[in-house]
Amino acid sequence: MMLLCIFVLSALLVVALTSILNALVFPRIRPALPSEQASVSILIPARNEADVIGKTVSTLLSQTHRNFELIILDDNSEDGTGDVACAAGAGDPRLRVIHGKTLPPNWAGKSWACHQLSQEASHALLLFTDADVHWHPDALSGLLAMRNHTNADLLTVWPTQKTQTWAERLVVPLMGFAILGYLPIVMTHHSPFTIFAAANGQCMLWHRNAYERVGGHGRVANSVLDDVTLARAAKRAGLRLRMADGNTHVSCRMYTGWPQVRDGFAKNILAGYGSAAALLVATVFHLLVFIVPWIWLLIPGWQIWGLAAIALGILIRALTAAVTQQRILDSLLLPISVLLMTRIAIQAMIWHYTGGPRWKGRVIDPSGKPPTQHTKQRHPANG
Repeated sequence: MMLLCIFVLSALLVVALTSILNALVFPRIRPALPSEQASVSILIPARNEADVIGKTVSTLLSQTHRNFELIILDDNSEDGTGDVACAAGAGDPRLRVIHGKTLPPNWAGKSWACHQLSQEASHALLLFTDADVHWHPDALSGLLAMRNHTNADLLTVWPTQKTQTWAERLVVPLMGFAILGYLPIVMTHHSPFTIFAAANGQCMLWHRNAYERVGGHGRVANSVLDDVTLARAAKRAGLRLRMADGNTHVSCRMYTGWPQVRDGFAKNILAGYGSAAALLVATVFHLLVFIVPWIWLLIPGWQIWGLAAIALGILIRALTAAVTQQRILDSLLLPISVLLMTRIAIQAMIWHYTGGPRWKGRVIDPSGKPPTQHTKQRHPANG
């Protein structure tokens, strides 16, 4: 029991120190004066996004930085997404809505859409973002200023996550917990090791030369975790990868309610860990570190260790919530969050052995393996 106690407290201390360091040095998007010298192609894949695409188009066309083109690919939507986007553009010449080609075998839907968008883009800077990402009027100028300051080949931003339902509040902020607690930003920026590479597909700003050097989305044609895989490819190629926090200037509400939260995370989590075995180990680790200390409260002589571990875990969760501008008091419910993530891991394992989930009307293999049909992989055209 004492060895387990030492393990749990040691693990929590490492996570706490990593979180504190990241809280101090993690870059944040800040307002900046627009620089019209920077021209950028903003690329949005959109499938059945009629509920959110109008607001996204309006906020992007209202940016203080105005030297850009906005291309939206309507990926065979069934809800009029393309029409809503066009209406929101109100004839602005910077907006183009194109219709996606039929999804070929051996391609994941988002990768195929982004591949097509990259071929339509005119500028040297390619900003891939999602239909449900919201942009403060000076967000684009702030993003480009940071890219200019860091000279990043790939600059990825973690949007401030907006949550409303209890399922969202208890699960979605764990993204920030994981990034700040488990991924030292100094290593992400300066080490050559791909294990420290990460990215968020909600906001990825590439220089075209770097994007094409790693093979673009053709490199991740069948990957359900295209963003992280591309980040690892960028680091492997010796490119400059930089990350930043959206700092409310870039924000997103990923999911609405438990079914979307469960399925949305379950479709990615297995690919993120790389294997069912790794996911199982991680799940056991989190149960040991964040749930077992509550059991110690029932064992005479172990209450003090249980309280210490519980307090440290909640403080880490509170710190990461404060940094990522989430609800700090929700940190008190960390054990429930861990149990919900365990349920999500179980869902991912079920899909792994019984077939992938349906997401936006398509079956996805959560392991990231190719579909049953195969075809020659295509690669982005040079531009």
